[in-house]
Amino acid sequence: MTRFADIILSSVGILISLPLLVVFILFGFLDTGSPIFRQRRVGRNLRPFTILKLRTMRMDTHSVPTHLTNVAKVTPFGRFLRRTKLDELPQLWNVLAGDMSLVGPRPGLPNQVELTDAREELGVYKVRPGITGLAQVSGIDMSTPELLAQTDARMIAEMSVYNYFKYIGLTIAGRGSGDRVR
Repeated sequence: MTRFADIILSSVGILISLPLLVVFILFGFLDTGSPIFRQRRVGRNLRPFTILKLRTMRMDTHSVPTHLTNVAKVTPFGRFLRRTKLDELPQLWNVLAGDMSLVGPRPGLPNQVELTDAREELGVYKVRPGITGLAQVSGIDMSTPELLAQTDARMIAEMSVYNYFKYIGLTIAGRGSGDRVR
C-alpha cells in the first residue's frame, strides 16, 4: 500500500509543483549558479543513492550534516526554501524512482557513522528512507543520532496507513523545524 501511495502522491506532487519548481530553479541559478543539489545518502539496506534537493547553501559548502554547517553558508533564498521546506520538492523524483518513500527515516550521509551504526542496530535500514517522518514532525534532527535512530525505529514499528498520512499532513502544515544550521 505504501509504495502505491508513494507513486500516486509523488506523481501528483510533481505535476502540481512543476511550475513552482521551475521558478525556484531560475531563482536558484541567480542565487548560487547551481540550483539542484545532489548528494550521496545511505538508503534502504545501507545501499547508497543520490538525493536531489534545491540548493540552499553556497557552492563551496562541505558535505557535512546540516547541524554542523555554519549558518553563513546558507543563502538568503536558501533560508526561505528551508523555512518553508520547499528545498525538499526535488525528492519527489527520488520517491517516484523508488529510492525513497514520502514517509520514512531521513537518509543520512555515509560519513555519519554514529547515526548509521545506531540505525543499523535497530533495523531502521530495512525500510526506504523518507522525506518526512516522526522525527521530523517532532523536531528531532541528526544532531542527536541515538534519539533519532530510536525515534525512527519507533515510527517503523508503529507505521500504519493512518500514520503515513498523518506525518505527511503534519509536514505540510509546517510541524517540525527540520535540520538546524548552527
